[in-house]
Amino acid sequence: MRGLSRASLAEVEERFNAVAGSADLGTLADELFAVADLFDREHGLRRSLSDAARPAEQKAQTLRILLEGKVSTAALETAISAVSVKWARSGDLADALERLGVVAASAEAEAQGKLDDVEDELFRFGRIVAGNLDLHRTLADPAAPAQAKRELLTTLLGGKAAPSTLRLVTQLVVHPRGRSLDGGLEQFGSLVAAQRQRLVAVVRSAVAFSEEQKQRLAAWLRTSYGRDVHLNVEVDPRVIGGFSVRIGDDLIDSTVAGRIEEVRRRLAG
Repeated sequence: MRGLSRASLAEVEERFNAVAGSADLGTLADELFAVADLFDREHGLRRSLSDAARPAEQKAQTLRILLEGKVSTAALETAISAVSVKWARSGDLADALERLGVVAASAEAEAQGKLDDVEDELFRFGRIVAGNLDLHRTLADPAAPAQAKRELLTTLLGGKAAPSTLRLVTQLVVHPRGRSLDGGLEQFGSLVAAQRQRLVAVVRSAVAFSEEQKQRLAAWLRTSYGRDVHLNVEVDPRVIGGFSVRIGDDLIDSTVAGRIEEVRRRLAG
């Protein structure tokens, strides 16, 4: 989001924080996702409610007529706050509401003591889908009915993953909003990690890390970055030896494969 939208998001987040405390967080997440999806489908409505020239109270009244009695007070108040501020582009309105839906789902997981589980499960689900071409094709097929995708995800994750994980994955699969599934899982994973202001590190290694090794690496990264770091460890035989760590745009590569590639680049140059 650009400067204007970032400032507006901060304002809406403040209102969200004020009303979310007494809400059922899982329900709130679902409702915010539903409102974001409504704005994605109804382009005219989205443009009208994000029009900076329209009075905020007029837009709020329109939203009350549409949503009152259909969503919780917390969801309605959050949505009213979102249409009452200015956005750099109309799509940022839906983006903001989806983002707050992810925050609500993350808060639900934290309240249940399952925030770490959700981070791990989002990452593992991404790896499973990446390794199963048929599953990836089915979940990414825009022609596949939404209900069929929901039922498939419930079969795959219901009772096996945290409720928040199923909620987030379902939103990504049923409403990709122009994202790849991999990209969406990474985006949501970062937002979940931000619930405790942690960074997410993707670690690639030829062999699995022991719990002690994970703790040592997490402690070193915490010292280096000044923030807690959640590790997603991916075993990849192509690494050959050593390991690499990617945090955002930063890459720490101590793999044998990485050193070989560096030598190749130097020789080519």
